[in-house]
Amino acid sequence: MGESVPELQVRLRKTVVLIGMMGAGKTAVGRALATRLGVPMRDSDAEIVERARLSINEIFERYGEPFFREKETQVIERLLEGEPCILSTGGGAWMSERNRALLTEKAAVLWLEADLDLLWNRVRHKSTRPLLRTQNPHRTLSEMLEARTPVYRLAPLKIHVEAGWSIAETAERVLRRLVEAGAAEEVAA
Repeated sequence: MGESVPELQVRLRKTVVLIGMMGAGKTAVGRALATRLGVPMRDSDAEIVERARLSINEIFERYGEPFFREKETQVIERLLEGEPCILSTGGGAWMSERNRALLTEKAAVLWLEADLDLLWNRVRHKSTRPLLRTQNPHRTLSEMLEARTPVYRLAPLKIHVEAGWSIAETAERVLRRLVEAGAAEEVAA
């Protein structure tokens, strides 16, 4: 048996925020990155649900989207404090100018860009998407993607997600991009 070469480990220099549309893989890729890096995974939507003791659907129905967005900003602000982590935000979080300023000041922001077909294939059977509870959810998703893409393009970093990539493969590509951008560094194991 040959001696194996030690794998290079990567350490975050700052929190990494994954942005993008619902179905782009923010949560799944974020979990894979957090495991690979040995850092916590935070999810702003999950934090909002936990604090409100209501589902996102219930928050939208009872209090409306503006209330949800205000809570989202408060949670993001809190989650950006402390040790570097992986932070997954809801698809609309980046639309807020205040959130964009907060996130770009304190974190490395990476857009997981995905085409409409890939997004639709991933979200069409899920009932946990309040913004897709419309007469024509495919058209709604298409319109959201069209409206949000110019704002997502403001993200400092981007990976275009391909349908054939596994979660681990996507996470590895994100990691390489973070090292290239100086948001993470390779360290000897």
